[in-house]
Amino acid sequence: MSDNRPSPHPLPWLARPAARTWRCAPAPTDVRAFHAALPGYSPTPLVELPAIADELGVSRVFVKDESRRLGLPAFKVLGASWAIHRVLAEHAEHPGNAGDEAPGHLTLIAATDGNHGRAVAHTARLLGQRARIFVPRGVHPRAVAAIAAEQAQVTEIAGPYDEAVRHATEAADAPHTVLIQDTGWQGYERIPGWIVEGYATLCAEIDEQLAAHAVTSGPDLVAVPVGVGSLAQAVVTHYRSRPSGRAPALLSVEPANAACVLRSLALGEPVSVTTGHTLMAGLNCGTPSGLAWPHLHGGLDAAVAVTDADSIRAADRLAALGISSGPCGAATLAGTRAALTGTGREERRTALGLDANSVVVLLSTEGTDANPHATAAH
Repeated sequence: MSDNRPSPHPLPWLARPAARTWRCAPAPTDVRAFHAALPGYSPTPLVELPAIADELGVSRVFVKDESRRLGLPAFKVLGASWAIHRVLAEHAEHPGNAGDEAPGHLTLIAATDGNHGRAVAHTARLLGQRARIFVPRGVHPRAVAAIAAEQAQVTEIAGPYDEAVRHATEAADAPHTVLIQDTGWQGYERIPGWIVEGYATLCAEIDEQLAAHAVTSGPDLVAVPVGVGSLAQAVVTHYRSRPSGRAPALLSVEPANAACVLRSLALGEPVSVTTGHTLMAGLNCGTPSGLAWPHLHGGLDAAVAVTDADSIRAADRLAALGISSGPCGAATLAGTRAALTGTGREERRTALGLDANSVVVLLSTEGTDANPHATAAH
């Protein structure tokens, strides 16, 4: 089948055999209850795809379909809503932190490749806040329009994502503003930490849904798309905070043109890379989150980078099986295909501890409404 064609370039791949022994503290237990109390909350589907399992040579494959999450076409609202909830609660208790202005009069600021900014703007609108969102080059015009439709002030930046973050950070120095950013650095850790906590709900749902599918021992591999690494931090936290039991392999997937985490893991320290154009706009990030880095370095078993063509073929395959997935969401199928098939697959499968009896979970983090794309045929 054409969607199984191997990528023509040498596979950017890194295996890290000691990661499954790394341990960290768990996420707070009250995050799930917070989300469950929100209007319109329901767990997103965990869809089993036997055809993909056959292609990958494993027993079962499940896709966590985040194409509809609390009214938005991506998972990001889980982190944004929890962080904004924490921020507003803090400002209600100590209004002087916002220049002696009531929490209903704050401006929430964020930089985004699309989904995070829309989630911040959406939550701000629902809670009577203002929002200002900085968008770098390369974000689809429909994604930018969707942010503006949430009544946010949108500022488009001619540079890459890292430059948009810099502009957002500078704007947040103004009175009555709060930066709600999903990447952390020294001196800015609490709010991105709350965003990561919010993503714990997704992982908790997967546990329950796998159990309902009679997978009681958990997955053998979880593949997660990576931009700055905040979702990957949440996934590592979830699976590396368990005191006992089988630890799954954790695979990060990035665009070949923005593989900052893979490069950082290879060097053993966080570094920035120069990013290029990619249809995986939400993953087009040049610097790992400083907050996420210790978890990524300690807890990821492997990292792989994929091309736009790989991702679009994977998105088309998922669409044929009834799952709406944008290029970022489909990247996990593309990356898992690259890892488990093609030249050198036996070595990579061994590194991940996988065989014909393994269970794989792919996180599809956005639907096509979040990031419209052409099909592979175009």
